[in-house]
Amino acid sequence: MNVSDKIKVVRQGFEESFSEKNFYEKQTTDDSHLELLINMLKVKAGSTVLDLGTGTGYIAFPLARRYSDSKIIGLDIVEETLKRNSKKVIEEKLDNLSFVSYDGYMFPFDNDSIDSIITRYALHHFPDIEQAFSDMYRILKPNGKLIISDPTPNRNDYCRFVDKFMKMKPDGHVRFYYLDEYKEMLEHVGFSFISNKTTSIRFPRKGASQYEDIISETNQDILSGYCIEVDGDEIWITESVLNMLFVK
Repeated sequence: MNVSDKIKVVRQGFEESFSEKNFYEKQTTDDSHLELLINMLKVKAGSTVLDLGTGTGYIAFPLARRYSDSKIIGLDIVEETLKRNSKKVIEEKLDNLSFVSYDGYMFPFDNDSIDSIITRYALHHFPDIEQAFSDMYRILKPNGKLIISDPTPNRNDYCRFVDKFMKMKPDGHVRFYYLDEYKEMLEHVGFSFISNKTTSIRFPRKGASQYEDIISETNQDILSGYCIEVDGDEIWITESVLNMLFVK
């Protein structure tokens, strides 16, 4: 499957997920985590903030409401979801918020035009993450911030169980990365690592019976580390989350 086909899979998978709004929010909503990320941004008046992989605007809307004197842009490949977001923008009269769709390759912004980029639970779907990092560096202004929030594998997950688990849902999961992998890739294109705060997320997946094979073939120590639990038709997993700050 080429990169274009992978992007189509991601687009379709997330359009379907976002249409099931209640279950998706059950998976990802976390007020304390949202506040952590907003505090890491430290948005300045008059700045332009890009919410990369914005989805339903989980981060973009709170930013726009809180920082009315800054420009917030939500970027994603999910066109139908962005249309719904844009209707909500009009309803709430948020003149400082806009949503932009793109093809999943190059970001549609000029060089040195963005003050900060934030991306939450999105990068593990990027088929060419190193190219994406290069383009992030291109569009950020000097000293611009890049905040990445994404799950990371447990250290004892030698068989990459968590990636197999995530790929059971056809939404284009590629892989999770360790902190040192992020540092290597981002420092290679010119970013400087500033800090990281590790949190966690616990969420359900539907169709627990589909996971029986990978559960049965995985070491119990690995499963325990992710707190795997089946509850009826739902299977729950806990993942560590890296919340990293890099600067151009």
